Amino acid sequence: MASSAGIIIVKSCSKRVLEERHWLTNAYVLFAVPYFAYDIYAMYLCHCYKYKVKGHEVDTASHRSMLSTYLRKELLMIIHHTVMFTVCFPISVFLRNGRGDFFVGCMFLAEVSTPFVCLGKVLIQYRQQHTFLHKVNGVMMLLSFFACRILLFPYMYWVYGQELDLPLHRVPLQLPAHCNLGALLLMAPQLYWFSLICRGAFRLFRG
Repeated sequence: MASSAGIIIVKSCSKRVLEERHWLTNAYVLFAVPYFAYDIYAMYLCHCYKYKVKGHEVDTASHRSMLSTYLRKELLMIIHHTVMFTVCFPISVFLRNGRGDFFVGCMFLAEVSTPFVCLGKVLIQYRQQHTFLHKVNGVMMLLSFFACRILLFPYMYWVYGQELDLPLHRVPLQLPAHCNLGALLLMAPQLYWFSLICRGAFRLFRG
């Protein structure tokens, strides 16, 4: 759904990327932002379920232990989700002054890789990690993640440069420092997760 919204917004706002508007931009942000709060809780439920499956008894002390382990294990994802609904949400809806719908649409396209990530986890759950389908899905996950979560950032800088007749290397110098910092903070976890995907792909095809 996010990717579909992104495609619609990007196509509709591609002529004047700074000024053109699309009603779906803010509407989808308002629809999607509760997901990030929900997902933090859902991940914790999954963590608790794994704890119970291993045969551990659940009492007050174990709940504290589970919560502590969960926070350590999923800290980066929790920070990412929290930033999305506490920082990115107000910026996207209230602080943009009606500009840059194109770039918000581009950020929605980051979710193109998510179905492949989820399918990979499902196949592992069903012990299908040695099948041809799992390998094909792994390649698709690698390519879509790289294109839509890594290359996405230089692409947005390039499009912005085209709008202002600037070469790519001069675009960061023309942007406010907080825009470059925001892009860097959003891209950093993507690079980390991409490195994990590459390691997993190396093990899969080497094995």
